[in-house]
Amino acid sequence: MNIPEISHLQQAHNRIMPLIHRTPVMTSRYLNSLLGCELFFKCENFQKVGAFKFRGAANALLSLTQEELRNGVATHSSGNHAQALALAAKLLGTKATIIMPRNSPAVKKNAVAGYGADIILCEPTLESREQTLRQFVDKTGAAFIHPYDNFNIICGQGTAAIELIEEVGSLDAVVAPVGGGGLLSGTSIATKSLLRNAKVFGAEPAGADDAARSLRSGVRVESNVPNTIADGLRTTLSPLTFSILKQNVQDIITIDDQAIISAMKLIWERMKIIVEPSSATALAAVAAEREQFAGCRVGIILSGGNVDLDNLPW
Repeated sequence: MNIPEISHLQQAHNRIMPLIHRTPVMTSRYLNSLLGCELFFKCENFQKVGAFKFRGAANALLSLTQEELRNGVATHSSGNHAQALALAAKLLGTKATIIMPRNSPAVKKNAVAGYGADIILCEPTLESREQTLRQFVDKTGAAFIHPYDNFNIICGQGTAAIELIEEVGSLDAVVAPVGGGGLLSGTSIATKSLLRNAKVFGAEPAGADDAARSLRSGVRVESNVPNTIADGLRTTLSPLTFSILKQNVQDIITIDDQAIISAMKLIWERMKIIVEPSSATALAAVAAEREQFAGCRVGIILSGGNVDLDNLPW
């Protein structure tokens, strides 16, 4: 299994710099006081398409040859990877087709269509997503860009943590949400390589806790019927992301949906920025384990801000 190293992430960073936003790192004295630690929020909600996913999509497409791009690109995604691939394809002059579950948030479907991608709807199960995608790729020869089980995607996602560490220096811990594990994998490679003593934690909804169960048992388990408001975290670890997390991640902290909603409200109210539920899991995890993080310098990856404003969770 080909596992990325820090040099691959640094190459990816150089490759995508002309396309991405270098997002700000924000702090909140109120949240520091509330939780008893020093928090540094890497605001990927301000990234193009409103999520960190654009980093990976840009790197994946820039790593393809013109021949590989000729028949377009395709993926399955509930939203943010879909938008990211659609925009990256548009900027590079190729066609993107996205297999999306029928229950994807309207804001994400509209954004994908707005970036010029074709959408094929499927049932909201991983099996249906994969089967519909396989049929499309077999028919068209499009290049499949997996949302997270992809070397170049993981390298791109890890560039957010590189920027965070470049900006704030030493950290005791870095916390990132985990669904399929692409962001946490890239974050863990960057953090463990650049800050030898820092610990890396995943934040995961209790209703989709396959990553936590996988790391604790040492065997990858799948979550076929996830039940969480954090729609971006309903996917399951791949063999590649599981192998990276096993090496690098201290623990996966699980939190229930009510804690996620409370953290999301805190960020909206106190930091005056819009984040989606998946983003808020990282702050919810620190709040749930505040004794573990007491007195620490903690980096938090705010993964995205694509919220359906007509369907807020409170």
